Amino acid sequence: MSFKRSSGILLHPTSLSGPYGIGDLGPQAYRFIDFLAEAGCKLWQVLPLGPTGYGDSPYQCFSAFAGNPYLISPEILIEQGLLLPDDLADMPSWDPSQVDFGKLYIWKPGLLDKAYERFILMPHGDIHTEFETFCSDNANWLDDFALFMAIKDANGGVSWNEWPDGERDRHSDLLEKATREYSVVIWRQRFRQFLFFRQWNTLRSYVHSKGLQIVGDIPIFVAMDSSDAWSNPHLFFLDEFGKPSVVAGVPPDYFSPTGQLWGNPLYDWPKHKQTGYKWWIDRIRSTLQIVDIVRIDHFRGFSGYWEIPGKAATAEHGRWVPGPGADLFNAIRDELGDLPIIAEDLGEITPDVVALRDMFELPGMKILQFGFSGPDNPFLPHHYTSNCVTYTGTHDNDTSLGWYRSAPPSERDFYHHYISRDNEDVSGDMLRTIWSSVAVFSIAPIQDFLRLGSDSRMNFPGKVGGFWGWRMSGRALNDQLKNYIRELNWVFQR
Repeated sequence: MSFKRSSGILLHPTSLSGPYGIGDLGPQAYRFIDFLAEAGCKLWQVLPLGPTGYGDSPYQCFSAFAGNPYLISPEILIEQGLLLPDDLADMPSWDPSQVDFGKLYIWKPGLLDKAYERFILMPHGDIHTEFETFCSDNANWLDDFALFMAIKDANGGVSWNEWPDGERDRHSDLLEKATREYSVVIWRQRFRQFLFFRQWNTLRSYVHSKGLQIVGDIPIFVAMDSSDAWSNPHLFFLDEFGKPSVVAGVPPDYFSPTGQLWGNPLYDWPKHKQTGYKWWIDRIRSTLQIVDIVRIDHFRGFSGYWEIPGKAATAEHGRWVPGPGADLFNAIRDELGDLPIIAEDLGEITPDVVALRDMFELPGMKILQFGFSGPDNPFLPHHYTSNCVTYTGTHDNDTSLGWYRSAPPSERDFYHHYISRDNEDVSGDMLRTIWSSVAVFSIAPIQDFLRLGSDSRMNFPGKVGGFWGWRMSGRALNDQLKNYIRELNWVFQR
């Protein structure tokens, strides 16, 4: 699929400002879309939108299909009569600059349960018909997910492979019993998903009305503790107790001298092939129903992936194993047509990864922060082709200003040679560099437009806890910034 030259901002909804402890799909999201449109941007890039679990990472979700209920806007629920202002009387106080996930996980589910209770007491109307249709249309993943979350709750939140044998192994009689016993919790879970997708789809329609598109994100792997692994154990390398025999990660790299031990279960690709890659086709189709373009995280894993023994303490000792390659993407294309996919082709990239990416004409990614080792570095714009997406940095990188302050002296020195500027406005100079490039898309995190330092980075790969919580100030989206971005887009014809 060919893309048009344009630009965008990377900002996960959790990072929006607002009074309810976390960015959500309410008025501040609409304000941000207005800001993007008025600034001349055409793209809004988000991270995965699924329900987060341990570590709060959107790359470790309880489902590859479900939405994150913590993004549901209380304000919209009040407007729709599903909540009353008094229902928020017990809301904790929040730090406006950070998501306090611990407090949020205690408070917001109770609020959403109040909305469900009010919903079931309403006279049967359009919203009830809409809910019934949603449950029917999404039963292929929703029923398993709602049951998974209910059983998980009943077992104190532990991972599914630590549940009692019958629930862990999905014995039909015990699942039927659990469905009856946890019926109320299951319906609450379905309702939360209904609310998320109802609000998201309304927001997405608004995005389209402003001439914008949403760039979404699919992590290549699913979380070990997910409805996907529990309900499809045959599609993963799991033993009879639900423990992974091998897990995902990457070998030692730029980010970590011991590699990154992600711990995700690995796919049994021959089993997927036997089904015609149905699960993957369903996943891509589902994602493209809520976003317009998909960035596939760790694309190189489709060509070859780093397999680590299940009991390993680090990612240092593993082996490269071939992935499904073109066979998978041919199956997806045959079913879904052209692929509006961005390939996250970072890390240890070998010729087979490049060949797979180019076979399907997928744009790869260029990270400017990685480029300052010398003039032959492929992340420098003079090496770009138009079929790529360039970033100052991503959610996994430091901010541009933070990068500069901590970069080795040799990189800072080459930065000055290349950019031909002093260090008075590092963030602005890096933005201008990628906006002026031939890359079809130029995208940067909002932190770089705000000239923020390391204390505002979103994530640090390999470190658990203390990340994913950054939030933007309510005063950040001002006319001065909007005009600055609009001029960048005008000058460089984005």
